[in-house]
Amino acid sequence: MGARGVESFGRGGARVGRPFEKGCPWLAAGGNPNKGTQAMDDLTELMESRRGLERRLDRLSGVAASRARDFLEARETLKGVEAFLGMAPGAAARLEVLTGELFGEVMDDIESNLTHAVREILAQDREVKARREVKGNRLFIHFEMLNQGGPEDILSGQGGSVCNIMSVGLRLLALSQLDPGRHRPFLVLDEQDCWLRPDLIPRFAKLIRKIGDRLGFQVLYISHHPVDHFMGEAAKVFLLRQSRETGVAVEVLLDRTADAAGRAI
Repeated sequence: MGARGVESFGRGGARVGRPFEKGCPWLAAGGNPNKGTQAMDDLTELMESRRGLERRLDRLSGVAASRARDFLEARETLKGVEAFLGMAPGAAARLEVLTGELFGEVMDDIESNLTHAVREILAQDREVKARREVKGNRLFIHFEMLNQGGPEDILSGQGGSVCNIMSVGLRLLALSQLDPGRHRPFLVLDEQDCWLRPDLIPRFAKLIRKIGDRLGFQVLYISHHPVDHFMGEAAKVFLLRQSRETGVAVEVLLDRTADAAGRAI
């Protein structure tokens, strides 16, 4: 390929002739063709990096928008929780009042029934008082005994007789509150008359029989007192004796649940 000149104007308007290869602008500009190729490669790499950064920006923008929504939802939830907690003291106070009112009626009945039981058995002017209070959403009950208006220790009152009567009454009342579909109405009283005077045993047995009948409870009463004390109230009376042959011999002294032929009625 032959060379040809091109004219251009230099300083002072002088014409300058500079040869170049046809179709090679780098040569015409006095450049290196390898440098031009490297520049194009660098430009392509920069464009790819830009597109990658744009894609990453899009992903991070989506994540940021999601986090912003989560933050707003959490803030609204926190406001609701704070509002609820602000109501807690007033609600707790109201709950204590309602609990006291609700159980107050129940406890009034318990006081009345226990007082009646104590007076009927001991034939003395005693009164059962239930002092109740609500703490931490829990009901606490403290029973007290008044003997002719003055306080009396329940455990030692009347030689322990008061404790015997109170414990039986509370057990029967507690069992009466259970779900009959899940709990059998059955109560075992083992030596529950241990501190009662013998002359008070018939009254005690009578009261247990009356309460058991009213509540629909079957009561198994175990005692070391003479069986004569129970013959007037019990449906069945069994006497247990030592036996050399069997260790224990059981004798049925009374059975009001069977007819003359021994059939259940």
